[in-house]
Amino acid sequence: MKFLVDRCAGRRLANWLSSGGHDSVYAGALGPDPGDRALLQRAVSEKRILVTIDTDFGRLVYRGGEVHCGIVRLPDVRCNNRIELMSTVIERYGPQLEKGAIVTVRGEKIRVSVP
Repeated sequence: MKFLVDRCAGRRLANWLSSGGHDSVYAGALGPDPGDRALLQRAVSEKRILVTIDTDFGRLVYRGGEVHCGIVRLPDVRCNNRIELMSTVIERYGPQLEKGAIVTVRGEKIRVSVP
Protein backbone atom coordinates (compact mmCIF):
# COMPACT_ATOMS: atom_id res chain seq x y z
CA MET A 1 0.00 0.00 0.00
CA LYS A 2 1.01 3.60 -0.49
CA PHE A 3 0.83 6.00 2.46
CA LEU A 4 1.42 9.67 3.13
CA VAL A 5 2.04 10.07 6.86
CA ASP A 6 1.19 13.49 8.27
CA ARG A 7 3.79 15.17 10.49
CA CYS A 8 1.60 14.77 13.56
CA ALA A 9 1.41 10.99 13.07
CA GLY A 10 5.19 10.80 13.18
CA ARG A 11 8.30 9.77 11.34
CA ARG A 12 8.52 6.58 13.40
CA LEU A 13 5.20 5.36 11.98
CA ALA A 14 6.27 6.28 8.44
CA ASN A 15 9.55 4.39 8.87
CA TRP A 16 7.72 1.36 10.28
CA LEU A 17 5.38 1.32 7.27
CA SER A 18 8.35 1.50 4.89
CA SER A 19 10.19 -1.27 6.73
CA GLY A 20 7.07 -3.42 6.35
CA GLY A 21 7.21 -3.14 2.57
CA HIS A 22 4.77 -0.27 2.10
CA ASP A 23 5.50 2.78 -0.03
CA SER A 24 5.44 5.39 2.72
CA VAL A 25 6.27 9.09 2.57
CA TYR A 26 6.64 11.21 5.70
CA ALA A 27 5.17 14.69 5.20
CA GLY A 28 7.83 16.25 7.40
CA ALA A 29 10.48 15.27 4.86
CA LEU A 30 8.71 17.20 2.11
CA GLY A 31 9.55 20.69 3.39
CA PRO A 32 7.41 23.28 5.19
CA ASP A 33 3.89 22.27 6.16
CA PRO A 34 1.69 23.13 3.14
CA GLY A 35 -1.57 22.94 5.12
CA ASP A 36 -4.22 20.25 5.35
CA ARG A 37 -5.92 20.80 1.99
CA ALA A 38 -2.63 20.77 0.07
CA LEU A 39 -1.47 17.65 1.92
CA LEU A 40 -4.73 15.86 1.12
CA GLN A 41 -4.42 16.91 -2.53
CA ARG A 42 -0.86 15.57 -2.65
CA ALA A 43 -2.05 12.24 -1.24
CA VAL A 44 -4.71 12.08 -3.96
CA SER A 45 -2.31 13.02 -6.75
CA GLU A 46 0.07 10.25 -5.64
CA LYS A 47 -2.78 7.80 -4.89
CA ARG A 48 -1.73 7.49 -1.24
CA ILE A 49 -3.70 6.75 1.90
CA LEU A 50 -3.29 9.66 4.30
CA VAL A 51 -2.41 8.78 7.90
CA THR A 52 -3.04 11.54 10.43
CA ILE A 53 -3.99 12.44 13.96
CA ASP A 54 -5.56 15.71 12.81
CA THR A 55 -9.36 15.70 12.83
CA ASP A 56 -9.50 18.54 10.27
CA PHE A 57 -9.21 16.03 7.42
CA GLY A 58 -12.55 14.54 8.37
CA ARG A 59 -14.10 17.99 8.09
CA LEU A 60 -12.45 18.59 4.71
CA VAL A 61 -13.86 15.34 3.36
CA TYR A 62 -17.27 15.12 5.03
CA ARG A 63 -18.21 18.80 5.06
CA GLY A 64 -16.01 20.18 2.31
CA GLY A 65 -16.44 17.35 -0.17
CA GLU A 66 -12.69 16.98 -0.74
CA VAL A 67 -11.57 13.94 -2.72
CA HIS A 68 -9.30 11.38 -1.04
CA CYS A 69 -7.76 7.95 -1.62
CA GLY A 70 -8.38 6.67 1.89
CA ILE A 71 -7.60 8.12 5.30
CA VAL A 72 -6.52 6.58 8.57
CA ARG A 73 -7.38 8.90 11.46
CA LEU A 74 -5.68 8.25 14.80
CA PRO A 75 -6.90 11.24 16.88
CA ASP A 76 -6.73 9.63 20.31
CA VAL A 77 -3.88 7.19 19.76
CA ARG A 78 -0.77 7.80 21.83
CA CYS A 79 2.58 7.75 20.06
CA ASN A 80 3.69 4.44 21.59
CA ASN A 81 0.47 2.69 20.40
CA ARG A 82 0.32 3.94 16.80
CA ILE A 83 2.37 1.19 15.20
CA GLU A 84 0.44 -1.60 16.90
CA LEU A 85 -2.92 -0.09 15.97
CA MET A 86 -1.80 0.70 12.43
CA SER A 87 -0.77 -2.92 12.06
CA THR A 88 -4.26 -3.98 13.13
CA VAL A 89 -5.89 -1.50 10.75
CA ILE A 90 -3.86 -2.74 7.78
CA GLU A 91 -4.44 -6.39 8.64
CA ARG A 92 -8.20 -6.09 9.16
CA TYR A 93 -9.17 -3.24 6.85
CA GLY A 94 -6.47 -3.13 4.15
CA PRO A 95 -8.83 -3.99 1.28
CA GLN A 96 -11.31 -1.30 2.37
CA LEU A 97 -8.51 1.26 2.69
CA GLU A 98 -7.31 0.50 -0.82
CA LYS A 99 -10.85 1.24 -2.02
CA GLY A 100 -10.88 4.67 -0.31
CA ALA A 101 -12.29 3.95 3.15
CA ILE A 102 -11.83 6.29 6.07
CA VAL A 103 -10.73 4.40 9.17
CA THR A 104 -10.95 6.19 12.51
CA VAL A 105 -9.35 4.74 15.64
CA ARG A 106 -10.57 6.15 18.96
CA GLY A 107 -9.22 4.29 21.94
CA GLU A 108 -9.84 0.62 21.24
CA LYS A 109 -12.71 1.28 18.82
CA ILE A 110 -12.18 1.26 15.07
CA ARG A 111 -14.80 2.76 12.78
CA VAL A 112 -14.72 2.23 9.02
CA SER A 113 -16.58 4.48 6.59
CA VAL A 114 -16.60 3.13 3.06
CA PRO A 115 -17.22 5.27 -0.03
